[in-house]
This record gives sequence, structure tokens and C-alpha cells, in this order.
Amino acid sequence: MTAANVLLNVNSIEVIYNHVILVLKGVSFSVPEGGIVALLGGNGAGKTTTLRAVSNLLSGERGAVTKGSIELRGERIEALTPADLVRRGVIQVMEGRHCFGHLTIEENLLTGAYTRRDGKAAVAATLDKVYAYFPRLRTRRHSQAAYTSGGEQQMTAIGRALMASPKMVLLDEPSMGLAPQIVDEVFSIVKELNQKEGVTFLLAEQNTNMALRYAEFGYILENGRVVMEGKADDLRNNEDVKEFYLGISSEGRKSFRDVKNYRRRKRWLA
Repeated sequence: MTAANVLLNVNSIEVIYNHVILVLKGVSFSVPEGGIVALLGGNGAGKTTTLRAVSNLLSGERGAVTKGSIELRGERIEALTPADLVRRGVIQVMEGRHCFGHLTIEENLLTGAYTRRDGKAAVAATLDKVYAYFPRLRTRRHSQAAYTSGGEQQMTAIGRALMASPKMVLLDEPSMGLAPQIVDEVFSIVKELNQKEGVTFLLAEQNTNMALRYAEFGYILENGRVVMEGKADDLRNNEDVKEFYLGISSEGRKSFRDVKNYRRRKRWLA
């Protein structure tokens, strides 16, 4: 990847919570414009903290970037507010959807357009586009979000982000709590948005197999560090990744218990 097409560059950042808890320990990665990049790893690896560092949402959790730099198209963004980043086209879809339960689906979607200054007609056109990608939301547009399914709320959260006309969407655990069929549907739409609308995606995901099917490049985090990176196909075919993250070894598929209790060689931590 050349410097010219890098949209986001994260360089050796450290994040500390409550002035004492070191969570990220020199994390570096790049996201090309128009790409899909996955941050992979188990619970507690540092994926969500990384996304919050990029979107400047750490302060609400008493966290801060204490070392390193984060650049959007070459501009340092650590000092910007989350609203500033939204205006620059960086939108985060939080883990757990966080829809406004008392509002309808359509009202939730329209909250995503609050920074828009291009008029009602343009916002209405974007809303129609969101409904085209998520036809289920059009059907349920007058339903209160609290009474819709988890899949519909995830679609609403992504659609709300699209209402801001984003350049890059940060997706945090989009598959969490969803049935496999709905996960497939959500990821297929993400891929379609990437290809047709040119939206760049940085997604944090525990479902390594699903993420590597749709992403182009991946970074694996453990204990706040990047321990492996590479093209999605290369990671998917890597023996260590298959054994430790997909539950498959050269001896065949292992159970979750076998993988967890296996004496992990993890050469990258040696």
C-alpha cells in the first residue's frame, strides 16, 4: 500500500485507562481508502479500545492515547472531538447497536444526518439509498427500535452511520448476538457498500472466519499488541490462525475445549 492511498494510519499508539491501566502497547496499522480491514482477536485483546482511539471516544471511558499518532489523510486527529471526526467522514457503529429504543427505525436513521448541511432533499435521497440496501428497514420504518430484532437494530445502526455520508465506518463486533444467517446478510451488505459506494470499513470482530471472508487485510491483536498481520487469504490459510482462531488444525477440526486447553505454541509471542 502506498502512502498516497492510505486513509488512516495508526502509528505505535499506547492507550491508558484511569492513568494506570495500559491497554494498547504500541499498536500500528494502516487502512487504505476504499478498503475493508479487520481487527481480529478474542475478548479483551484491545479491538474496541483501538476503534475508540481512532474515533476519539476514549475520554468517556477515562482513557487517553498517551503515545504514538493517528492520522487521517496525513492529518493528526488525536486532538479532534468525535463531532469533528464525524464532519470529516469517520463514523463509529458501537458494539451492541445502541439504537434509541423509544424512536422509530426511521427516526433513528435520521439522527445520523444531524451534521449534514446539504439540505432536506439530499438527506431524503440518502434515506432512500439506505432503504435500498436494507429493505427490511423500510418495512419496519414506523416501528419503535426497542421492539425490533437484533438484526434489524444492527442494520439500523449501520444505516444511521450511512446517513452521515461517511468516508470510513468503524464497525465494532457487528456479528455479536446475531443468528448466522443475519450475520451473513449484514456482512454481504457491508461488502456491497464498500464496492458500490466506496465506503472504507475498519471492523473489529471476534468472528475471525466471517471477518476474513469479507475483509481484504487483517491484523490480529492479543493483549494490546498486533501479533500478526497479512492479507485475508494468507491469514485464513495460516496454520496458527486456523488452530488458534478458527479451531482447525492439520489434524482436523478441534473442539473449543481442545483449542482452549491446548498448549499453545504461538511462535509470535516467543
